[in-house]
Amino acid sequence: MFASDVNPARDAGRVTTAGVVLFPIPFRWPHGGRSVFLSGSFNRWAELVPMSPVEGCPNVFQAVCAVSHGCHEFKFLVDGEWRHDERQPHKNGEYGIVNTFDALPIPAEVPQVQPCSEIPNNMEVDNGLTHRISAVTLNQVMPRISEVDVQASRHRISVFLAAHTAYELLPESGKVVALDVDLPVKQAFHILSEQGIPMAPLWDFYKGKLVGVLSASDFILILRELGNHGSNLTEEELETHTISAWKEAKAYMNGQIDGHGRPIPRNLIYAGPCDNLKDVALKILRNGVAVVPVIHSSSEDGSFPQLLHLASLSEILKCICRYFRHCSGSLPILQLPIYAIPLGTWVPRIGESNSWPFAMLRPTTSLSSALNMLVQAQVSSIPIVDDNDSLLDIYCRR
Repeated sequence: MFASDVNPARDAGRVTTAGVVLFPIPFRWPHGGRSVFLSGSFNRWAELVPMSPVEGCPNVFQAVCAVSHGCHEFKFLVDGEWRHDERQPHKNGEYGIVNTFDALPIPAEVPQVQPCSEIPNNMEVDNGLTHRISAVTLNQVMPRISEVDVQASRHRISVFLAAHTAYELLPESGKVVALDVDLPVKQAFHILSEQGIPMAPLWDFYKGKLVGVLSASDFILILRELGNHGSNLTEEELETHTISAWKEAKAYMNGQIDGHGRPIPRNLIYAGPCDNLKDVALKILRNGVAVVPVIHSSSEDGSFPQLLHLASLSEILKCICRYFRHCSGSLPILQLPIYAIPLGTWVPRIGESNSWPFAMLRPTTSLSSALNMLVQAQVSSIPIVDDNDSLLDIYCRR
């Protein structure tokens, strides 16, 4: 959604393809923080400009942005939270309280970094400099596409997904491991580990059908229960505690019970090999599941099912990429940099609540805290960072 590696100052004084001259304007955030970014109306709130700490002044961050003349609004993203500077001009805008400034149509040089004692607490536009920067052709324009192109890309992808089936996700060779619901939980997780798989469908011998999936999430919840001193589940019980018993206990934990106190049975979310990929993707998204078993049955009542594959969103995305690999021009949206597409959860959108901050772990974080964060943040992986928020490793469910 936002840029993290742009250099706006390099475009200052240049002429865009639309004939608009851009001028270098310094911005400052004097209130500290570990990571500070800037975004505003001058870049259509579509880019995230990193701000650097001033040498000798660790609490002061600055950045120089190329802006056109006129009235502009901006905000700072400080440690994952959108903020404005009370000491600078501000007003209520479309994205809450925003800072404002007027850029006069007089180009200015990029100012030298001032010593710490001379740095003001408010943003200044140096109008005293009269040296004009030569206007040159902009060599590198930030790629943008119209809403029409975005909708056209979505339509082509939708048509592709509707025209292709889950059968195309099946590998030429491979295996799918299914577990009996009467297996002890501990043995089941040993099997997942030995087979190198994060999840497996569950087979109920008495019902003669697949009834669910055992995943890494179950393993995480069990570890949390073992660490909960008020829990009735003990490590010794895992030797005999069956998968079906765990699924029933999980239903009670999640409050999925009927008026008689019995667990509410949940139907297995699955797809047939002839189902189109669009329907498969919608089943995954709408039901909040990681995979959908692809099942074939030659009988009308669905008995004697054959488990063919476990379909996931990543496989559907790979299928899209293979199909459009040699004709990416027909999908303008693929020409955008990754930060321009609102994917991921690394930063809240402008104006949105910051109640879901970016989840991060420190090397000293306890395992129980890491597991709790995976569950609470509803993510598949969490970055491990040092005190400067530099990436060290990634802790994931698999």
